[in-house]
Amino acid sequence: NTVMIELPLDALASPGALPEHLASEAKFMLALNLFEVGSLSSGKAGRPCGHETVEFLLAVRRAGVPVATLDEDELSAEFALDA
Repeated sequence: NTVMIELPLDALASPGALPEHLASEAKFMLALNLFEVGSLSSGKAGRPCGHETVEFLLAVRRAGVPVATLDEDELSAEFALDA
């Protein structure tokens, strides 16, 4: 199953941009947002973009989005030294 989204080229693309580039960028941005808000895992978010999980996570990092969000308690637990 797929979802079709109509995007007007003149509203989004820079002059001369290829529609394929716009479609690829739109897929990534949507996947990035859904990953950021926790609606999709990194593996599922990467699929529509043609990325494996690690490749998607690297792209997420390049986009400036944290790949993990931990609160103070979670950070403390993650980095606690077991005695």
